[in-house]
Amino acid sequence: MFAPRRLKIGLSACFQHADPSRSLFTNKTLQYVEQSIAHWIMSAGAMVVMVPCPTGDTARGDVTLDHYAEWLDGVVMHGGADVWPGNYGEEPLRQEWLGDRVRDLYDLAVVKAFAQARKPIFGVCRGLQLINVAFGGALYQDLQEQHPGAQLHRNASTYDQHFHDIELVPGTRLAQLYPDKPSARVNSIHHQGIKRVAPDFVVEAFSLPDRVPEAIRLSPGPGRGYIAATQWHPEFHQAGSQTLDDTAILNDFLTACVAAQPGTFGGVHTPLHLRDRASRLLRKAIKSKK
Repeated sequence: MFAPRRLKIGLSACFQHADPSRSLFTNKTLQYVEQSIAHWIMSAGAMVVMVPCPTGDTARGDVTLDHYAEWLDGVVMHGGADVWPGNYGEEPLRQEWLGDRVRDLYDLAVVKAFAQARKPIFGVCRGLQLINVAFGGALYQDLQEQHPGAQLHRNASTYDQHFHDIELVPGTRLAQLYPDKPSARVNSIHHQGIKRVAPDFVVEAFSLPDRVPEAIRLSPGPGRGYIAATQWHPEFHQAGSQTLDDTAILNDFLTACVAAQPGTFGGVHTPLHLRDRASRLLRKAIKSKK
């Protein structure tokens, strides 16, 4: 355990939107967490709290994401659906790459709230892509179609048993966590990827041999908190397997959460310019689903 009290770590919600054809919870919006990522965070003794979207047609009360960011010690951004290309200034090339605009706006608002509260943020898969977009980066809508020479990064049949190698960038924090591993093997469950890295972020790992960014981190600086992400799912690592051990990554994030507890920062907010339309547009986007 990382502190005299157990850490409270937020986990962003996944969405299943209202569906009149669904036999269970008919026409109700579901927000949920995937079991293995919750258990991954809990494996180090931290408690996990899902951060529900506070808006929607059933919304009541005055609880906001800012309240969650103030109360919790950090947040992990889930994997899941594609990021809508409009969030980085592009038109979708295919209908199936539209992503989930409602979830995008919710996730952008979560990142904004925790960044402004100076609470650590860690992203997994979609979480990495969303963080990159939130801070001004862009994505390949499909690596196979848009990235020359890209290897297969997602296999629907093998799913989390599809792997490739990565190169850790020397001198980065991730490389320091694995000093004896200039390269490693990781799972690969994505078809989108980083095309342009967000300003003030550094790439900490590339896929081999096609060099797609596989890990990013916010560069240290005045007024900046801990923000890091991996394109692979560290929570899917199995003890004894040949994939990169997730322990150092989780411990690094939770150590940052301890350091970010009240009193450490003196209330200073991040100067980074997040895309600030999320709170206003989230309610509008959810209403448009009705």
